[in-house]
Amino acid sequence: MTTLSEALRTTTPTKPAQATRPAQATKPAQPADPTQATKSAQAADPATSRLRRHADGMAVASFILGLLGTLVLNLLLGPCALVLGTLALTRGTTRRGRALLGLSLGAADLLLLALLATTDGTVSWHISS
Repeated sequence: MTTLSEALRTTTPTKPAQATRPAQATKPAQPADPTQATKSAQAADPATSRLRRHADGMAVASFILGLLGTLVLNLLLGPCALVLGTLALTRGTTRRGRALLGLSLGAADLLLLALLATTDGTVSWHISS
């Protein structure tokens, strides 16, 4: 009795050897993963790697400050989130989503402050019962 793999092996034509093909100009192999290319570029230039790490930290800080600013100290934390998010994006952060969230939360902080301050008539706000 013949197995399926044996039957396929005997009926499948074999490919000719690569030695019969004309020689092609070889080019350097590109990594399949685009992050590998950036990692190798970062390893080549430590100054760029350090600046990108700082930009990533700014993106995370922008997100956290924007999130905290919705609860307390809107007037201080909102603009800080806007500035850090903008700096992170201009310096080429890899955490682009967090920087954009920090920008939107920083803007929401200031809008929330303006909305609640106009209802109270003061610069500070509180939820009264």
